[in-house]
Amino acid sequence: DTILDMQEKILTLNLDVPVYIIGGAVRDSFLHFPVKDIDLATPRDSIKVARKIANAFDGDIFIMDEERGVARVLVDTDDGLLTIDVAAYRGDDLRADIVGRDFTVNAMAVDLLGDLQLLIDPLNGEDDATKKVIRRCSPQSIADDPIRALRAVRQSTHMKFRIEPETIKDIRQYGVHIMETSPERVRDEFFKILGLKRAPIAIKVLHQLGFLQQIVPEIQSLDGKELPEPHVFDGWKNAVETVENIVGIMDTINYRRSDSTAASFAYGMVAMQLDRFRKDLNERLAITYPEGRSHSALLVLAALIHGVDHPIEAASQIADDLRLSNPEKKRLIRMIANYHITQQVNYDVPLEAHRFWYPIDDSGIDAVLLGLADYLAIYGNELKQDDWLVLVERALMLLFNYYIQHDTVVAPTPLINGNDLMKHFDLEGGRVIGDVLTILREAQVTGEITSSDEALRRAEQYLAQQ
Repeated sequence: DTILDMQEKILTLNLDVPVYIIGGAVRDSFLHFPVKDIDLATPRDSIKVARKIANAFDGDIFIMDEERGVARVLVDTDDGLLTIDVAAYRGDDLRADIVGRDFTVNAMAVDLLGDLQLLIDPLNGEDDATKKVIRRCSPQSIADDPIRALRAVRQSTHMKFRIEPETIKDIRQYGVHIMETSPERVRDEFFKILGLKRAPIAIKVLHQLGFLQQIVPEIQSLDGKELPEPHVFDGWKNAVETVENIVGIMDTINYRRSDSTAASFAYGMVAMQLDRFRKDLNERLAITYPEGRSHSALLVLAALIHGVDHPIEAASQIADDLRLSNPEKKRLIRMIANYHITQQVNYDVPLEAHRFWYPIDDSGIDAVLLGLADYLAIYGNELKQDDWLVLVERALMLLFNYYIQHDTVVAPTPLINGNDLMKHFDLEGGRVIGDVLTILREAQVTGEITSSDEALRRAEQYLAQQ
């Protein structure tokens, strides 16, 4: 329906160049998958075509590569954001463009201005799609662009396709060069893998191929690493099981969860207890970063690396190596630094809850979810129901602190500010002002002070002691 609606409107533009839908949108339509991204190919005037499409759909246009003639159009639809990439042929003609692509299932095209039922398929991608096979378009496909090795893992995992032997051989031979491409391309493909519903499977395949160790070298510290009592697990096994559980928890709180998703005792308790904050949690997981990276994928990365040696320092280095944005880096570090606190903090003591939440704010939400996933990974089949109920109850009440008691427990509105203190006590700014404000804020959380006059008296007492 998406493509038919687009065709109907584009036909009114009277474009004077051929335009073909090519790649993933054709594949997804054939497989009856939802279409959210559409690639268009045209022999010339690609940016001009993109501008006309943007105007017709009242969308936004971004010139991605003016020299190569690549532009992106973003269109808001009832089903979410639709991305339309328009590019000039990657060769002399349409066939050259098709043959130069990665895999045969992505190398099919249809004429956007003609019959959408007439498939242009010189490499027999339709047959491979029917047989659920990932096959390289040519012997040079992966050698020319090693990132395609990661893409093969992602697409085969997502679509449940098998990779045929010659393509696997090339993946092993040329995929070792993935880090010779730009860090940004590695990051984007890696985050697409982390964002899959079947991310744990893809991660294990990446590890088996040795690609994960290239992308995240810190993960090698988990191989053969033993974790402390009460249970001794292999570090890598624990990382994979934490990933499996964070994905399971996110599926459980998702609006589209099925009855089978929460069928286990562990996930059933999560569904039952955390449903009060289901809307808030889904809004949290729906956060996106530059280039469309998802917050849920960031949580999966945290689950993967939370047990490496020196995890906080490692998280900082990994964020830098992957060229993550500052908000992503900050949240990744905070959730890894604080998830274990969520397994112990006493939410009934306002000051203890405040000291957990105040320094990290909304990153504490991620820490709560990661703490649950980590606990399930440690105890696995030996999980004690009563202990799990206590932990999920703690998670619920921590979220209650944040979403319901934010103004009283997490970040109460200050009764006086730093300027008030400096003016009243004739002080210059500095550390002492910050110390006083912390004391006043915590006294406000515990209910010891409730007015500006009480705040000033408490400040005076502290300063006199100093």
